[in-house]
Amino acid sequence: MKPGTTAAACVALFRRDLLLAWRRRGDALNPVLFALMVVALFPLALGPEAERLASIAAGVILVAVLLAGLMALDTLFRGDYEDGSLEQLVLSPHPLPLLLACKIATHWLIAAVPLIVAAPLLGEFLHLPRPVLGVLLAALALATPLLSLIGAVCVALTVGMRRSGMLLALLVLPLYVPVLIFAAGACNAAQAGLPFAAPLLWLGAALAMALVLAPLACAAALRISLS
Repeated sequence: MKPGTTAAACVALFRRDLLLAWRRRGDALNPVLFALMVVALFPLALGPEAERLASIAAGVILVAVLLAGLMALDTLFRGDYEDGSLEQLVLSPHPLPLLLACKIATHWLIAAVPLIVAAPLLGEFLHLPRPVLGVLLAALALATPLLSLIGAVCVALTVGMRRSGMLLALLVLPLYVPVLIFAAGACNAAQAGLPFAAPLLWLGAALAMALVLAPLACAAALRISLS
């Protein structure tokens, strides 16, 4: 791979973000610990009845993953903005949407993949039916990158603001609701013995559209925020 090419820049950015995450690997575990605490509270509040917990297990896990991802979302560009590397990224001769797509992919790998891996354990806490687990994992595999792409655009709009946490939540949560509805709909249909492919296909279509449009919107939002 030749130095100075766009591919080399993407690989270097990917390695840099992974190295920074490894140095702060304790912070990377915070979303997983948060999701575990949220899920563990439901048996304490609702009682240990397996049937009651199983009926709400998929929805609770999806909400816990959504909130855990929202907690980690503000870190997507915050460190780069504070040390000045975000301005260098915007001024780079390489295509900014492609570089931002690499950063979003790295963030999803660090923040969301551990949550997907922990989903079977969360399901055991709530007596999630085994046939629903595969559908839940498929829904998370489609929903979490979609949430990261949507959230990245909102983070790019608020990166220049101090104490933007509440504003970011107000921007992101209404956009997350349709993703949550389709993901929960697929799990509920599988639990009821109904066809569940349609909600997953809608999530896949939305993810395909977001993969194309979100980096472009994120690049435009960053240029507005930093101008």
